[in-house]
Amino acid sequence: MIQYDVIIVGAGVAGLYASMNLPKEKKVLLINKRETFKCNTFYAQGGVALARDTADIPVHIQDTLDAGSGLCNEEAVKLLSENSREAIDNLIEKGFEFDRGEDGELLYTKEAAHSCERILHAGGDATGRYLHHFLLSLNTHAMLGDARVVDLLIKDGVCYGVTVLDHREVRNIYAKDVIIASGGMGSLYEYHTNAPTISADMQGLCALKGIELEHMEMLQFHPTVFVKSLDAQKQLLTEALRGEGATIEDENGRRFMFDYDKRGELASRDIVSKSIYIYKKKTGLQVYLAFDAFEEKYFEHRFPNICTNLRTLGYDVPRQRVPISPAFHYAIGGIKTDLNARVPSIKHLYAVGEVASTGVHGANRLASNSLLEGLVFAKIAALDILSNKEEKQFLEFDIINEVMSYKKDKIKKNQLRYIMWENVSIIRTINGLNDALGTINALLNEKIGRLLKFRLLTAREIVLAALKRKESIGVHTIQEEN
Repeated sequence: MIQYDVIIVGAGVAGLYASMNLPKEKKVLLINKRETFKCNTFYAQGGVALARDTADIPVHIQDTLDAGSGLCNEEAVKLLSENSREAIDNLIEKGFEFDRGEDGELLYTKEAAHSCERILHAGGDATGRYLHHFLLSLNTHAMLGDARVVDLLIKDGVCYGVTVLDHREVRNIYAKDVIIASGGMGSLYEYHTNAPTISADMQGLCALKGIELEHMEMLQFHPTVFVKSLDAQKQLLTEALRGEGATIEDENGRRFMFDYDKRGELASRDIVSKSIYIYKKKTGLQVYLAFDAFEEKYFEHRFPNICTNLRTLGYDVPRQRVPISPAFHYAIGGIKTDLNARVPSIKHLYAVGEVASTGVHGANRLASNSLLEGLVFAKIAALDILSNKEEKQFLEFDIINEVMSYKKDKIKKNQLRYIMWENVSIIRTINGLNDALGTINALLNEKIGRLLKFRLLTAREIVLAALKRKESIGVHTIQEEN
């Protein structure tokens, strides 16, 4: 029997920061599906939000609550904001370098729905990449790559470890505590900004195990995404661009966002996404992101990766605008947790980061609160584990004997991605949701592999939650049939 003190499922910001807060003496194993950089943290551009000082805490809390449209857990938001400065200072003390001005002071920027500049960034528009590389460099614990978790070993409300599919071999690995930090659910959608490995496995596995999922209908679509590529993962154009002057316009150069919100391009993400979606449907016009406000050298320095990528695609930025569309970006809901990051119904099981529903984001995540949430609640989970001194008797489990995938599963995955985009995305209807539910249930009754079953179960939870919430709120918009 292979035993660890802690197993961490996922190696993004939440998993790595939890690992960093567990001492070297602990036997810890991080499990990630493919190469370590294939996670959402790596692709995060904008930055990390925080309360700049004590006076900013109540303002940051209020901005988060306002964005969340009344569905936030206020205690969780308070916890997030009050611990934000400490998390950032801890990174800086350990050597992480956020962008600074010529005077050596930290550079803060503003994004939509924030009432002040309070977002730190690194490498211009590569905060996630820099942070991920930094946390990896500090990791002292064992890592198992190119492996995926296909079962949670649970008996009588206690988690004893996981089952992994490791190079086609299925085996059990046991641990006193398990932290799920596996990220969101981008691959459920035809258009998304997520890493290719983010496919909602653990949410589906939890649904299979009867573990409560919460706010699954609350899915955030990023409004400014370059979608004119063949890859499912699309080029995200960070909100910081609009925070610093980029504008949204139609093909005639008209800035139409003010028709929908007095804040224009700086309205919250749900409003901007819905406005673009409605405007395109109403007018039939293409929508663009324009960078006229930027001086060329500044644009190249502040947004180096976006600049290089768009120029490689043939766009002369910042002089030339680029076509945009919303795309799936972030899962607000997920595995329900308490304020200690515990999964309430299962002892020794935790969830942190995007996979969890901490209650911080409510009906709409405030920009750049995601990396912060991963940092704060990962540390909370690690400290809670370290505070628990009780002995644990291990049980041995049989290894599951189930086909993981069939050849035809790929066609069915693409079918799922299409119906989720068409019927369960930015604006929803009862008929569309019921059509999606019918297709998902039909696919679940076919001969499918366990991995596709996870995706379908997650998708079904999203649809059921969307049908249950009758009124539009935040990112969840139910529209009457035409």
